Amino acid sequence: MVGVPCARRLARRSRSALIAALTVLLVQTLIVWNFSSLDSGEDREGAGSNSREKRDRIGGNGAGGEYFSRGAPPQHHQAPLGRANARRKQQPDGYYSHRPKEKVRVDSNNENSVPKDFENIDNSNFGARSQPQKQTPNKHKERLKEKAQAEHNWKENSLILGKNSNEVIQYGEAKGAILPHPGNNHTQGHRSAGLLSNQAHPPLQPQQRLHPHQGRKPGPATASPEIRYEPHPKCEITGKEAISALSRAKTKECRQQIAEVYCRHKEGQLMPEKVARYCPLEGKANVNVQWEEDSVESPPALPVRIAFMLVVHGRASRQLQRLFRAIYHTDHFYYIHVDQRSNYLYRQVVSLASQYPNVRITPWRMSTIWGGASLLTMYLQSMKDLLAMSDWSWDFFINLSAADYPIRNNDQLVAFLSKYRSMNFIKSHGRDNARFIRKQGLDRLFFECDTHMWRLGDRKIPEGISVDGGSDWFLLNRKFVEYVINSQDNLVTNMKRFYAYTLLPAESFFHTVLENSPHCESMVDNNLRITNWNRKLGCKCQYKHIVDWCGCSPNDFKPADFHRFQQTTRPTFFARKFEASVNQEIVNQLDAYLFGSLPAGTPGLKAYWENIFEEPDGVHSLSDSQLTHYHAFARLGLARAATSLQGDPNDSSCRYFPMGHPVSVHLYFLSDRFQGYLVRHHATNLATSKLETLETWVMPKKVFKIANPPNSFSRLQFAEIGTEWDAKERMFRNFGGLMGPTDEPVGMQKWGKGANVTVTVVWIDPTNVIAATYDILIEASAEFTHYRPPLNLPLRPGVWTLRVLHHWSPVAETRFLITPLAFHNRQPIRQEDALRLHNGPAKNSYMEQSFHGLNPVLNIPVHLGQVEAAKRNAGLTGSELERWVDSLVGALWSAVDVCAVGPSSCPVMQSCGHTMWSALSPDPKSELGPPRADGRIR
Repeated sequence: MVGVPCARRLARRSRSALIAALTVLLVQTLIVWNFSSLDSGEDREGAGSNSREKRDRIGGNGAGGEYFSRGAPPQHHQAPLGRANARRKQQPDGYYSHRPKEKVRVDSNNENSVPKDFENIDNSNFGARSQPQKQTPNKHKERLKEKAQAEHNWKENSLILGKNSNEVIQYGEAKGAILPHPGNNHTQGHRSAGLLSNQAHPPLQPQQRLHPHQGRKPGPATASPEIRYEPHPKCEITGKEAISALSRAKTKECRQQIAEVYCRHKEGQLMPEKVARYCPLEGKANVNVQWEEDSVESPPALPVRIAFMLVVHGRASRQLQRLFRAIYHTDHFYYIHVDQRSNYLYRQVVSLASQYPNVRITPWRMSTIWGGASLLTMYLQSMKDLLAMSDWSWDFFINLSAADYPIRNNDQLVAFLSKYRSMNFIKSHGRDNARFIRKQGLDRLFFECDTHMWRLGDRKIPEGISVDGGSDWFLLNRKFVEYVINSQDNLVTNMKRFYAYTLLPAESFFHTVLENSPHCESMVDNNLRITNWNRKLGCKCQYKHIVDWCGCSPNDFKPADFHRFQQTTRPTFFARKFEASVNQEIVNQLDAYLFGSLPAGTPGLKAYWENIFEEPDGVHSLSDSQLTHYHAFARLGLARAATSLQGDPNDSSCRYFPMGHPVSVHLYFLSDRFQGYLVRHHATNLATSKLETLETWVMPKKVFKIANPPNSFSRLQFAEIGTEWDAKERMFRNFGGLMGPTDEPVGMQKWGKGANVTVTVVWIDPTNVIAATYDILIEASAEFTHYRPPLNLPLRPGVWTLRVLHHWSPVAETRFLITPLAFHNRQPIRQEDALRLHNGPAKNSYMEQSFHGLNPVLNIPVHLGQVEAAKRNAGLTGSELERWVDSLVGALWSAVDVCAVGPSSCPVMQSCGHTMWSALSPDPKSELGPPRADGRIR
């Protein structure tokens, strides 16, 4: 009888052991199964860009998943193809169907709209939100491959990938490590990390995004990886924001820095708890300053001298030169910082600075980002440099960007500042302080690395001071600048510590220091600027691809805004923003208002040129699609030279053979309308065998047309397909829509006023396969709608058609080109890559559902000959591929003119400098010259 209880106990132990073994097996299976859902962020070639691209496209969307609610226009990078990758890119913007249905009523103008209660949104930087997808057998195989690759990446790089706010990550400290300087993108020292075993934690259910009219589906459980750092644990990383940042950082160095910042903050070593206040006032100073229009009539006895700090990036060199012409005077000083990534603009600024003794360029360059700590670091270093220049005796520091422009002249500005030379002009937020702190994220810890501002958790505002903030454009007197740079008191040193880990620090650091310093009584709540804020368009949760927060941006001024510059109720001397590629006429109006009109026949008065490629940039700066298009444009120009410019068909003096990559490419605008591309390129003259440099002007053909006979529905004014949609300015930044098979096009429609109505949009590929169809509810107040259908990639090359229907009757259609790639990784494409990129999606399936049944309804016949031709063309390479590319590009683009940069053997070839359109033609409005007797250029 004694043996029976023993046997029972043994049986119970066996069952317990079996259950435990099964539990361990289940946990391990869940861990492996969920590796593919984690963002690896590893350092191999292409992996960083793909993970960042996925974050930009999915995780950076902020609030709302409704129809037309997407993030900022994505940066398009070539990613590995395949159905798994296409499925990831297939995050739907909204409901799609071939039947007209009423959509959720939203603002049709909005993309990633910020809610009315903007301050209450959760700007969380959690990982990407995913939409559950039905798995086919092929997709299941791809899924398993992804899991295996993710597991390999995990073991190889020892990454920190946890996404569960409950998990614990142990961080170990290496001796001799140095924390990088806040905001500096260059690594100064790192800590080592490794993996230790850790207990698994309960799975975290990922957040889901819903289609309109679709219920919420449960997503797969996500198990947390087993992670700890070695050799010596320093702190437990438990914050969900820090864990999310670690999971998304691209480089090991950045992850090390994030971990160290988090641990130092957790141990209380990072933030000051209490800061001294030296201002004798309670609250803000309220200095009232006035502007008298006639103050210039009596020049000041001791005029102030100004140090203009120009902070510029991009490629709009002519707009920068116009700004410089407008603000230049020999009595003032100009210090210019060019973003480290803007090498073309830097070369232009070097040339500019060499012409004037009172212009200098920072000997250092930084890659500053919107909202980044690096921007404050850049300003502080610039101020330090200016104070160290003993030969520059200046009284005021003014920061400007290339998007600024003066609305009063230098004499008026000098007269005003001379009257108030002891004041500091800085614009405060003007709202409840607690609300401002919450909206601005000042109570959150941020850290910049990998050109990204990572949100790492909460923090406390230091006691003893009043935190303030507002605009990051200001005018500061020299005495206060010296205090900020040289003072070692408790306020300045602690504020530099605090704002080194702050979002948008330049919008608050100078405000807070000024308001709490002995200089507080010099504060004027006015930065002497007008900013074109349109919150409805500008606050759409922008910049999520570089900042873990929602951002706003001002709109560009247009001619209708000119009356705002003529107000005199408060002193204003500058306005922003201006972009000549959006609207140049407003700048022409301002020039005429300030300096008088240029003669009516002035060359280039209505024209604008903006460089987008220069030979020193290297072809690596171009995408394969851009390189393919630019080569095709050059060949179109040579074909025109051989026909239109040649009198005798037997004469080869105007026949050319293309040579090498393009020399330069410009955008060309006339009267604020895009006129096409100007491609400068080399070619060998077949008659003389000499190399010549030519410039070709290509213009897009009109592709939008109203149905014939016209439909009674008349609200649709225009439709266009492209990439890089700017919802703020309501335009495509990819001018002309240069697209390849791996791009993700957006459909845009412009509407007139009318009653609410539903329309159907149909996308048709070159072989008449209906790729997508969806319905749009157009509200009475809607002006623009835009939508990116989640098409499986690659897209089939050729001329596509987009049709707009109302009650299944045609309203209008437009065409767009998906150009086959002649280059892959900037090298001539090989056949295996061509077949992979030019055959369209697997099984002609652009979406999960098929629209083949609609072909007869919409009278769109599918011809087998077109399908066979598409298959043959997909394998083309070399000269045959070029001929196919040229035939497609020539169908939607025309070579308007060709000119010669230097001597030419073609007798009818005109010189580029003598044309009205060439980038080498005269442009007096932006050309620089020596100062006149009065010290000005303009």
